[in-house]
Amino acid sequence: MEDLGFRRAAPALAVFAAVRLLGLAVLAAWGSAVGSSPHTLLSARWDSLWYARIAAEGYGYEVALPNGDVHSNLAFFPLLPWLERLVAAPTGLSYGSAGLVVSVVAGLAAAWGIFAVADLLHGRRAGVFAAGVWAALPVGIVQSMAYSESLFTALAAWALYGALRGRWLTAGLLAAGAGLTRPVGAAVVAAVWVAAALAWRSGERSWRMAAGVALAPMGAAAYVLWVGARTGDGLLGYLDVQGGWGNGFDGGWAFARFIGAKLASSAAPAGVGLIAGVVLVLWLYRLCVKQRQPAALLVYCGIVVALALCASGYFGSKPRLLLPAFPLLLPAAVALARWRTGRAVAVLGAVALASAAYGAFWLNGSGPP
Repeated sequence: MEDLGFRRAAPALAVFAAVRLLGLAVLAAWGSAVGSSPHTLLSARWDSLWYARIAAEGYGYEVALPNGDVHSNLAFFPLLPWLERLVAAPTGLSYGSAGLVVSVVAGLAAAWGIFAVADLLHGRRAGVFAAGVWAALPVGIVQSMAYSESLFTALAAWALYGALRGRWLTAGLLAAGAGLTRPVGAAVVAAVWVAAALAWRSGERSWRMAAGVALAPMGAAAYVLWVGARTGDGLLGYLDVQGGWGNGFDGGWAFARFIGAKLASSAAPAGVGLIAGVVLVLWLYRLCVKQRQPAALLVYCGIVVALALCASGYFGSKPRLLLPAFPLLLPAAVALARWRTGRAVAVLGAVALASAAYGAFWLNGSGPP
């Protein structure tokens, strides 16, 4: 399991690419039928537009809503726009198209990182299925958008792998990168710290460990402090920016009220579906605990799940906020790895086809905000 070269990971990358290409093909066919542009859906709607504007103009843009809320682009962390600029400069691509290039590369890197973690814990076959299941999630189409989920998951997965292998400088640097990508980068920092604390308790001491622990929070801290200085609100500046978007952490109360309203209306089946989804996520986390995943993975995954389910804000975005919680998929990957190849491939293929159809439907409808 030491060899993480391309040859060892190639089956996982091939499965990931096949699932994502299927999703894009179905999206293209759907777009042809209804007259929509797959390129626009993937690169120039919702958050993609905010990232592209940051890449083009920098920070400072905001929209005042009639109810008094202010949507500021300071809510979006800077690593993806930086990379969009980096790709666009030599290629002449638009920033949105550059974001798609970043997502393609980051998606493959994420699949490789997920494979690496699963391979380390459960063997190569489970690693291949872990990458495939992640690609075939119902909202897996987001992995192919000019969004930051693929980039963040790649940084998180490799940071976790580094922490599990005791490669502390790598883990710390990647955690810092994750902290420059999304607010949930705090989950990666916590995971690295927990892994280091356990290693220290077991007797490991090194300057690399200390440096990795110190580096891990630097990305998120730098951006949050910069926003605080720019807004003049200090440490609370970024929270105020998020508040303008209606985002905050309320322990899940707003989400519970949202589900309750669904149950009390003609949309009761949707409410039941939401409850089933939450129960499924919690059940999968319980399986991760029973599987005795390393503490770093459980801490990371637990924080990602908690922030996704217990935050206020737009509730339609919760499924994509769970995309980085890939440790939830390891029990399913291990189960598939134990099946006969034909049966496992047939099940994964059916799930991938359903995911592709749902992704096309979703992007042509409400889509990810």
